[in-house]
Amino acid sequence: MSTREFSDSDMKAFEREAKIGLLATVSPEGLPHISLITSIQAKDPRHLMFGQFTEGLSKKHVKTNPRTGFVVMSPQKEVWRGKARWTHEEKSGKDYELYNQKPMFRYNAYLGIHTVHYLDLVDFSGKGRLQTAGLVAGTLLSFFSRLFTKREQEKRILKHWAETHISRPGTLKFLAYVGTDGYPVIVPAIPCCAAGSRRLVFAPTVHRRELAALTEGETVALFALSLEMESVLVRGRFAGYRRHGGPRTGVIDIDWVYNSMPPKQGVIYPSESLSPVSVFEKPGQAR
Repeated sequence: MSTREFSDSDMKAFEREAKIGLLATVSPEGLPHISLITSIQAKDPRHLMFGQFTEGLSKKHVKTNPRTGFVVMSPQKEVWRGKARWTHEEKSGKDYELYNQKPMFRYNAYLGIHTVHYLDLVDFSGKGRLQTAGLVAGTLLSFFSRLFTKREQEKRILKHWAETHISRPGTLKFLAYVGTDGYPVIVPAIPCCAAGSRRLVFAPTVHRRELAALTEGETVALFALSLEMESVLVRGRFAGYRRHGGPRTGVIDIDWVYNSMPPKQGVIYPSESLSPVSVFEKPGQAR
């Protein structure tokens, strides 16, 4: 059951600093993107806000396409999900001061909040919980299936660290796609692992209805986050579901990899080619 208002208990839970907050946005090309936004919280029952301290792609995306999806997860494995519409930003005011008084930012000389973003709540699913049993079963199934779906005839895409990071059972994996209404949807904590450096395999043992709605050929994003806050974001084409002597698993062929960790976010694959410098300034020449 969905609603368009947060309860008092929801808002209280969102205030915690010890939580996972994710924001899904849509790129100018119409592709899903996921960012870790731990500062996201409810401003009031119908509005969200978050503080910005790094320059990632999500803060650019919302200005060209204000539709977003969000997930908040507590250490007790409680999960809240919904959709929101970005409206504006502020660089001063009461909320700006509130964020910069929080211990995480007050005593950090390098990562102070410099902008506060505001969103209207569009849809909210209320509080749920991680599907632990489905995660365990799906993790085992994904590890088995990857042996039959490896794709390594071409150049590597994922670095060894990212491949290992995604495949660890303790790493939380979140899948995002753009829904028919144009809003990105985040499916939390799915069982997934890397089948080599060019492909991901996931088991639809959790959130079955949402994962069953994926269309072969559509672009999906997968955000892999460890409890140590190490993360990587990959995007690729959903290649459909396949069966290897047992339950079926989904396959994602990777075509884009992004370093989402501060202080310097950026695209890792495809890599940009370097060009030689051909124009030089003379000493004392004005820029």
